[in-house]
Amino acid sequence: MLAIIDYGAGNLRSVLHGLKHLGLRDMQLVQSPEQLVGASKIILPGVGAFGAGMAQMRARKLVAPLKAALAAGIPYLGICVGMQMLYEVGEEMGEHIGMGILGGRVLRFPNFSDRKVPHMGWNQLNIRAESALLDGLAERSYAYFVHSYYCAPSDDDTVISSVDYGIEFAAIVQQDNIYGVQFHPEKSQSTGLRILSNFLSL
Repeated sequence: MLAIIDYGAGNLRSVLHGLKHLGLRDMQLVQSPEQLVGASKIILPGVGAFGAGMAQMRARKLVAPLKAALAAGIPYLGICVGMQMLYEVGEEMGEHIGMGILGGRVLRFPNFSDRKVPHMGWNQLNIRAESALLDGLAERSYAYFVHSYYCAPSDDDTVISSVDYGIEFAAIVQQDNIYGVQFHPEKSQSTGLRILSNFLSL
């Protein structure tokens, strides 16, 4: 069973549509710790602010059981804020403590002179390492981004794909069974469907 965590702010409709398009039917929306029991894979979609997302995860008592599931080896895919919350600290609207599953911080883009923040629209992925999540994905594939903050991992080796938007930053990370994508695969057409399909096949 695929567990999709619903903490009250996720972009669930688009994610569910993408998964159903791939033929997946065995999935459950999770709003309580008990519903994580028996999950074979976990997706955490995210939109909105880092701090608000973490507050909702804690209010629903989902952080500890999620960390336990990941420690047990269950594959996890964090999308956008669902990737950012993996890290230790987020700096959006003040400093907020994340789940601390991965080392690093979530930082705001600098004030660019030649581009806007948020980073919104299509951008190309630079593949940096082999991964089952990237099987069949062409170098420089386009993905759809909407964010003002980016992940700065402590361990650069966890970055399996980067993207350039004034600075180069992590687009996809992996540490063992834990994956995160800064963009929205559910809005990234063939690129996103390939990544979701690869995750389901892990």
